[in-house]
Amino acid sequence: MSATSQVVRPAGAGHETLYVLLFCLIVLLVAGSVVALHGEKQAVSSLAAYQLDARRDLSPGEQGIYADLRVTLDEIHLLQQDQQLLPSPEQLGAEGFAPFARDASSVSRGGHAWRLLDQHAYFGLSQATASAGSFLMRVGGDANAAPDIWLNRRNDLAEPADLGDSALIAGGWQRVVAQFDAGVTRQHRH
Repeated sequence: MSATSQVVRPAGAGHETLYVLLFCLIVLLVAGSVVALHGEKQAVSSLAAYQLDARRDLSPGEQGIYADLRVTLDEIHLLQQDQQLLPSPEQLGAEGFAPFARDASSVSRGGHAWRLLDQHAYFGLSQATASAGSFLMRVGGDANAAPDIWLNRRNDLAEPADLGDSALIAGGWQRVVAQFDAGVTRQHRH
């Protein structure tokens, strides 16, 4: 009997490795394209030169007063419907509505002296502009309208005679606007 030798070659792992690497590459490409297509696009909204962002451009004291004015505006509209006139700052303060009430919070936020201007606006003259500037809130007849709140940080400020936009801008007033976008939780300052 003759012995025949048979050569047994090892299994080729080269092709299997190539197939696994190709599969991994395809998975990475698909995942990358899904992320790129569904990624959040950051819309950049720019403000006019006469506007301030309520979140980024106001001091903590100013943010507090701005928030108080927005909340109190609902009560002002309710009282206006009952009385047919805007309530006076003294009346709002007596009922405990911030920022018109004189308490420790109002003093630490600039100690504003509030006045009602021509049954159209509330003017709060700051006694300490380092804490918070002076505020002007124009009140329209529409209870659903967004508040129209302006800020001026000058020390030598007088009561505005003209409450029109162009006159306020010329007088150094800046409109406070609230923008709600992705930057509310993720702020990228560079």
